Amino acid sequence: MATAAVLAFALDLVTGPSDLPVWDVVRGLFDGSALPAAQSFIVRDVRLPGALTAVLVGAALSLAGAEMQTILNNPLASPFTLGVSAAATLGAALAIALGVSIPGIGEAWLVSANAFLFAVGSVFLLQALARLRGRGPETLVLFGIALVFAFNALVGLIQFLSSQQALQQLVFWSLGSLGGANWTSVLLLSLAVALTFPFSYAARWRMTALSMGDERARSFGVAVGRLRFASLIRVSLLAAVAVAFAGTIGFVGLVGPHLARLIVGEDHRFLLPASALSGALVLSLASTASKTVVPGAIVPLGIVTALIGVPAFLALIVGRRERL
Repeated sequence: MATAAVLAFALDLVTGPSDLPVWDVVRGLFDGSALPAAQSFIVRDVRLPGALTAVLVGAALSLAGAEMQTILNNPLASPFTLGVSAAATLGAALAIALGVSIPGIGEAWLVSANAFLFAVGSVFLLQALARLRGRGPETLVLFGIALVFAFNALVGLIQFLSSQQALQQLVFWSLGSLGGANWTSVLLLSLAVALTFPFSYAARWRMTALSMGDERARSFGVAVGRLRFASLIRVSLLAAVAVAFAGTIGFVGLVGPHLARLIVGEDHRFLLPASALSGALVLSLASTASKTVVPGAIVPLGIVTALIGVPAFLALIVGRRERL
């Protein structure tokens, strides 16, 4: 899977609307002076950050999806099931349409900062609501669905009141894109994944026990409520950072863990790293497809992943129903 992810990354790197020869891309990576300034800029400051962002966002969403499916005991869960994506879209909408953000944030970071803060805040709100009725997966899902509808209604109200230009920007952002990728976003995404994955992997035995059900996990001495809350924090961080820099990209967090589970099984010692690799693979391939479907143009990444993910999602539903 690592080999496939590296190959997909390389394929993403050498494709694009500028139609640079593969050898020129390779030369530009190792020696920027070997190409004209414009081509060197395309290779080093446009394609390379975009390809790395695809790898990191895919890994973050798929890793978050693997944890979410475990803590909710639901194979059809994803990082966006509990309203993280809807909250991030609300934050972005406030920044784009109304210019509302935390004081001191630079204009270039308004949208990303708002999306991140609202996504993380939604998880703490969800946890506070869940404490009123217990912390079981059913409670989390029900409150999460309620938050999704509430956030989507607020986003719809903002869209209704927005100017035409702000509405276009919001719609484009919500479709998901790697067009804004730069070295700063690559650094922040790398830090988020690097800081989160060790904690996820440290909980691998407890997560495997939780995948057998709450009662079985408690019989092994697992503090289920604490484990679920810690996992939600990790999921929110990964999903929030991914959404902040790439917009809403669906189905990667759903499909990626299932691809990994088909190969390595349910043991989280292998499932967690395999999920990260499968997510990186899927999103790198989707990024490549987004640059080749329409010659000379880049299709929003959210559209490509949805077109790929819908058949996979339907196959998962049918397969689950047959097993039942």
